[in-house]
Parts: sequence; C-alpha cells; structure tokens
Amino acid sequence: MNLYYLLLQAQEIVSNSEAAQALTQGADAAAATAEAAQKTPNNGWMTWVMLIGLFVIMWLFMIRPQRKAQKEQEKFLNSIENGTRVITAGGIYGVVVEVKENTLLIEVDKDVKIRVSKNSVQRDPSAKKN
Repeated sequence: MNLYYLLLQAQEIVSNSEAAQALTQGADAAAATAEAAQKTPNNGWMTWVMLIGLFVIMWLFMIRPQRKAQKEQEKFLNSIENGTRVITAGGIYGVVVEVKENTLLIEVDKDVKIRVSKNSVQRDPSAKKN
C-alpha cells in the first residue's frame, strides 16, 4: 500500500509541475501579446483613419447622390408650368393644365383632369428636355 501511495503522490507532483509549466507558458504568451500591443501604438490611430475613410465613402456613394437628386427634383417642382409633361406618384401620365401654389391640375386624357399635390409629381422621362 505504501508503494501505491508513493506512486500517486509522484503522479500528483508531476501533474502539478506540468500545470505550473503550462501556466508559465500561458503567462509568457500573454506577456508577448502585451509587448506586441505596446509596440504598435498606432493601432488606435489606424482605427480612427478607417472610420473616417468609411464615412467618406458612405458620403460619396450614398448621401451626396441623394442630395443631388433631391435638389434636382426641387428645381423641377419650382419650374413647372402649363404644358409640362409629368408622372404622378401613382404612375399616371399627364400634362399640366393649371399650376397653383401647392397643387397642379393635370389633364390625363381629353376632358379628363385630376388635381394632385405638387410634391407627388416628377418629370416625364419621355418628354423632350429643354
């Protein structure tokens, strides 16, 4: 029984030393990672550069074209006059007969006229551009 007891204790000592060695290796790896992080202090700076670059790309491809189209639509709405061919938001094609401050009277067919909000129309793409 003493021999068995000694073998168990020896095995426990070996496993404890292996665990301590693994712990030491883990601590060494963590220290190496910390050193690598300290060697690259520009990491935070690069993150800001990437974020700013992403915002610039979004502005160039999303916000800027949308604003340009919005200004063009506003310019068109302010320049509507009698005889302008338009399309309503519902897809109805017609010719403007009467222009008021917020509404338009559109002739859809011979003797068929509808009154629509000025903001619900857009330029007819098949109409000739002046």
